[in-house]
Amino acid sequence: MPPTTPPALLALTQNEAVAAAAVAAVLVALAAAALVLGRRRRARTRATAAPRAALPGAAAGTAAPAPPSPPPRREKAPAPTPALSPEEQEAEEERKRQAYRAKKEAERLERERRAQEREEAEARERAEVEARARAEAEARRAAEEEARRKAEAEAGRTLSAGLAKTRGGFMARLNSLFTGGRAVDDAVLAELEEVLFTADIGVRTATRLLESARERVRRKELSDPERLKAALREEIARILALDGPAAGPVVPEEGRRPWVVMVVGVNGSGKTTTVGKLAAQLQRGGRSVLLGAGDTFRAAAGEQLEIWAERVSAPIVRGKEGSDPAAVCFEAVREGARRGVDVVLCDTAGRLHTQAPLMEELKKVKRVMGKAAEGAPHEVLLVLDATNGQNAIAQARQFHEALGVTGIALTKLDGTAKGGVVIGICDELRIPVRYVGVGETVADLRPFSPDEFVEALFQ
Repeated sequence: MPPTTPPALLALTQNEAVAAAAVAAVLVALAAAALVLGRRRRARTRATAAPRAALPGAAAGTAAPAPPSPPPRREKAPAPTPALSPEEQEAEEERKRQAYRAKKEAERLERERRAQEREEAEARERAEVEARARAEAEARRAAEEEARRKAEAEAGRTLSAGLAKTRGGFMARLNSLFTGGRAVDDAVLAELEEVLFTADIGVRTATRLLESARERVRRKELSDPERLKAALREEIARILALDGPAAGPVVPEEGRRPWVVMVVGVNGSGKTTTVGKLAAQLQRGGRSVLLGAGDTFRAAAGEQLEIWAERVSAPIVRGKEGSDPAAVCFEAVREGARRGVDVVLCDTAGRLHTQAPLMEELKKVKRVMGKAAEGAPHEVLLVLDATNGQNAIAQARQFHEALGVTGIALTKLDGTAKGGVVIGICDELRIPVRYVGVGETVADLRPFSPDEFVEALFQ
């Protein structure tokens, strides 16, 4: 059924209908504007109410109107991509491939760079480790070398090193007789006689060695030069040992305290230094020591002995310069007895063996020491300078006749070719050699061993 038109509208003319439609449109527009204006007012009211609600004086429980939601942003539609021609598409694909290859190449270079950095870091670390290891090894070698030098210094020079000049003297000429495979005949014995009598062993000792060799050659025992050399070596060892066991160094007797040692010798022989070294060795061996500065005529002697006393932490008794040496030694022995020390070492003034009055003074010192302790001095140690050669034998004879020398310390053996003098001393005077000096350190004052001496002499 077709729609019907209201009767009021049918009664209007065409112009009236147009005017009514216009009025209706205007009313609709006004209603829409009023609606929009109302919405804006509400939005402003909510916007101003929200800050007012945040103020401290705002009334509690008053709800702030919600802010208007921002109008949605309209995204611009992307511009349509123009269609590419086949050539442009191919060029774009090639560009993408090149970009991909460039990216991969950059990644490869970065990996290589990082790998190289790791290798360099590892190489540096290895180099540092190796450098530390080398430094530690060098430090160990330096410490070992220092320890070796210290041990050598403490051990002192060997007797072989101390006899080097003696081996280059008469022993070198003696050894020349035993080379070349020569038979032992009268010519060899004549050369042996010349070598022995020009050495510093003394005429008596040279004669003894030569007669022993001739006797054994006469018995057909020494037809070979090596046997002759061995025979001489055996005879010298027997002379040095005094046909018995070696005497050895100064050793206090048990139950006798203090053990008093009187040290004598000429000026410059090394008495005071020998006293200091002997004190150091006795201290190291667990013996307590007291020093007596009996050389009151030489000011430097007392000062030198005081230095040794400080070095070895030993007490010392010293008188005034020029005071009576017998009184000083007497007081030293009494002080040693009072302190209960093991050994008293008394230095004395240097005396020329040819000066009888001065030798008489040493006899007085010895007698006075005997009043301070029973049996003192228990040892009279004569210090001889090996560089004096046969003159040392004469000195030993004079001191022995005056004081009854019980032992000898032969010093400066490393500075002379006359080390054979010890053979003559032992043979002529029958006095044991207790010490030999082969250097400057404390350990270079070595206890004398006949076997070691002969071994070093004939090596």
